[in-house]
Amino acid sequence: MWPKVPFYIKDIFYNQIWNIPNDEKKIFLTFDDGPIPEVTPWVLDVLKTHNIKATFFCIGDNIRKHPEVFKQIISEGHQIANHSFNHLNGWRTDSQKYIENVLEAEIEISKHTNSSIKLFRPPYGKIKPKQSYKLRKLGFKIMMWDVLSKDYDVNLQPLDCERNVIQNVQSGSIIIFHDSKKASKNLSGSLSSVIEKLLKSGYSFETIN
Repeated sequence: MWPKVPFYIKDIFYNQIWNIPNDEKKIFLTFDDGPIPEVTPWVLDVLKTHNIKATFFCIGDNIRKHPEVFKQIISEGHQIANHSFNHLNGWRTDSQKYIENVLEAEIEISKHTNSSIKLFRPPYGKIKPKQSYKLRKLGFKIMMWDVLSKDYDVNLQPLDCERNVIQNVQSGSIIIFHDSKKASKNLSGSLSSVIEKLLKSGYSFETIN
């Protein structure tokens, strides 16, 4: 995947949200694949240190396994969003099964929060048009991204991930990191530096609503 999503991809898949344009240098930091006790609390500590909020696209099965970590995300004022129950690849999954999996994750989310906001990010960014259509009819916003840190790539170093973000971010960007074990080395070596540099450049961090 590209660190910066090309404009033509956004144009083709225009029903999905790739960025949130604004003139105030607001950007949107997001985390996929949690919550897990080995990584997510560390991320929350970093965010608290810099007094910023983020949006967490959570896997339903991880919420079920680690409810205390999920509750910590909520209690610290971050936005919760849906990343399916089992991290399914939409291109390889029957559409009805895919929809049911997303709704199963939504049920798990609703056990801990009364938020009416329905945000969904397809794992791997792979979703069929039919799946997208059905979820949007159910009230979900399909949230993609335009800046990818690629922290999950074990062939990269933290500095590479930092550059992927810093060199591609602009006002309105939706940025992805991952609070997962696989991404933890690159995440821990780049997240704080990325936040500090973006704050110094005049950006402010907002949650997705």
